[in-house]
Amino acid sequence: MIAALVAPVVRLVLGIVATLALGIVATLALGIVVALAVGIALGTVAALALERRCRGRALSRGAPVHRIAFPFTGEGLSEPALVAALRLARAEGATLMPVYLALVPMRLSVEVPLPSEAVQATALLEAIEQRALRAQVPVDSRIERGRTVRHAMREMMEHEHFERMVVAAGANGLGDGFSAEDVAWLVQHAPGELIALRPAQPATP
Repeated sequence: MIAALVAPVVRLVLGIVATLALGIVATLALGIVVALAVGIALGTVAALALERRCRGRALSRGAPVHRIAFPFTGEGLSEPALVAALRLARAEGATLMPVYLALVPMRLSVEVPLPSEAVQATALLEAIEQRALRAQVPVDSRIERGRTVRHAMREMMEHEHFERMVVAAGANGLGDGFSAEDVAWLVQHAPGELIALRPAQPATP
């Protein structure tokens, strides 16, 4: 008689316990699923952020610069352009490549010896090398022949490798720099980066 009365109570208690157990298991399972979802989401966000950061560094860093060309003629050596080229080479850890452009008159063969040009080129290149030595910048000097500035530049670009070029632009075709036409030609044909420095002009009243 007592057993018959107790049995339903026992079954009720066991049912309650089973229901509670299932609820606890379900809650734990849900918690695990949520934790996994949050972990995956955070991992994805972190991966995307790292990818963007790495891409940004690559874009800001750009290609390394190993050689900087600095062409000039015997008409004059631009001091501001030389200072800029030396500073850039030192900052980049690059080699400065000063190139003396020896312009050969049309009446002469392009290979004819030019003693006066050779003396002037040697003096200017030695002066640049001394400045570079004091600035702790390696130098690899060149002399390039040509009928005109553009011809000599074209010859240089055919067999010399560099990532950046620094040139002086003469104001209104005057001073120790290339003409506006020559600079415009370089913009169209020079490989790598081009930096053209023009001397400051007096302000107009």
